[in-house]
Amino acid sequence: MLNRVERILVAANRWMLILLLLAMSCIVFANVVLRYTTGDSIVWAEEVARHLMVWVTFLGAGMVLRFGGHVAIDNLHGALGTRGARVVRAIVAAGIAVFCLVMTYFSILYVWATRFQTTAATDIPMAWIYAAMPAGFMLMFVHLLFVVRSYILEGRFAESPEMDAQAAASL
Repeated sequence: MLNRVERILVAANRWMLILLLLAMSCIVFANVVLRYTTGDSIVWAEEVARHLMVWVTFLGAGMVLRFGGHVAIDNLHGALGTRGARVVRAIVAAGIAVFCLVMTYFSILYVWATRFQTTAATDIPMAWIYAAMPAGFMLMFVHLLFVVRSYILEGRFAESPEMDAQAAASL
């Protein structure tokens, strides 16, 4: 049951990233083509592309964490024995978990504080754009929960035939 939930979460996260990147690419491409062929550009294109990039960044951070694509210095893990390395990895995982939860809380407060501000070109409430922060940090925490056991015990992250740490880092 838990494996099914995990597969659905990863698939939904991946497809959301694909769709957001596709939308952003199409908007930017159309804007560039229009600018160079007609001399006019889409007024809202740059703003919407920027906001989509914010969402892609926060929603993609959990996937990158899941596959071990974030920057890490693991010299200490290698220098310690198996037991010491597990302790260090447990401390690192606990630190990441606390960070994600604290950032989720404070980003919710930030979203609430900006609920009446709107964007310049599209008049969208800024809270919709900033909602990427709590969504991303909570998603990162959930991805961490799925990989924390294998990370602490063996020092490895999730594995997938189509995704590795290098591919995850390029998200």
